Amino acid sequence: MSRKFVDLSIYLENDVISDPPAFAPKIEYFTHQNTVEQIEGFFPGLKAADLPDSEGWAVEVVTLSTHNGTHLDAPYHFHSTMDAATGHPKPSITIDQVPLEWCFQPAVKLDFRHFEDGYVVQPQDIEAELNRIGHKLSPLEIVVVNTRAGERYGHNDFVSAGCGVGYEATLFLLEQGVRLTGTDAWSWDAPFVHTAKKYADSGNADLIWEGHKAGRDIGYCHLEKLHNLEALPPSGFYISCFPHKIRGASAGWTRAVAIFDENL
Repeated sequence: MSRKFVDLSIYLENDVISDPPAFAPKIEYFTHQNTVEQIEGFFPGLKAADLPDSEGWAVEVVTLSTHNGTHLDAPYHFHSTMDAATGHPKPSITIDQVPLEWCFQPAVKLDFRHFEDGYVVQPQDIEAELNRIGHKLSPLEIVVVNTRAGERYGHNDFVSAGCGVGYEATLFLLEQGVRLTGTDAWSWDAPFVHTAKKYADSGNADLIWEGHKAGRDIGYCHLEKLHNLEALPPSGFYISCFPHKIRGASAGWTRAVAIFDENL
C-alpha cells in the first residue's frame, strides 16, 4: 500500500477570478531586489553590498477576506444562533471554536457535475447518488460535492457556475450526523445570479442562502472553493481541512487535502 495525497485547494492569486471583483484578494509582492531597505532598518549602517548577492528577503502583503481562497465556513457565518432543532438555540460557534474532530474524517464525494448551473440539489438527489456509489453515510463523515464549477475555475464564469445544495438536502445530511460538507463551487448554495432570478419571480426570500441557513437548525461547517474533486474516488479516503485559527471569525482559510491508501 502507498499513501496518496490530493490537493483540494485553489490558489490565492491576483489574476484568476475566484470571487466577484469587489471581494477579490490582493497580493503585493516584495522581492529580494526591493527589500534591502527593510533589513537596513534593523541594522543601522548595513549596505546592500554587505548582503549575499545584495539581496534582501522575499515577502508579501495580502489583503483578503476570510472567505477568499479555499476556506471553511463556521456556523457563525450562517446565522447568530444554531441548533434550533434541539428546541434550545445557542450562539453559533466561530471558526476558532470548531471541533477539530470535524476537520479530519473519512469522506465521500457526490458527483453532481451533470446538474445545470443554478440547480438546487434535493434530498432525493443525494439518496440517488449514495445508492449509485453504494455508500451509507456515517456520523461525522465529510461529504463533498463535485459540481460543474470545478471545471470552470480559472474562467470568467466560475462564480456563476455549478449547482447548489438546498435547505432540505443540507438538513438531510446533518440529520445523519454529518457536520462538515464541501463544494468546488463559489458557494454551498446555488450561485446568486440564478437565485436572484427565482427570487424576482416569486418574491420568496426563503430561497436566498437556504443551504447555509440549515445551520440555524443544526450547526455545521462547509468548505467552499475546493478543487480537483474529480481526481477522487467516491469514497475510501480522508479529508484534512483544519482552518486557520482566527479569533471570533466566520471562516478560516485551509489547505484542504484528501488522503487515501492505494495498492502499489
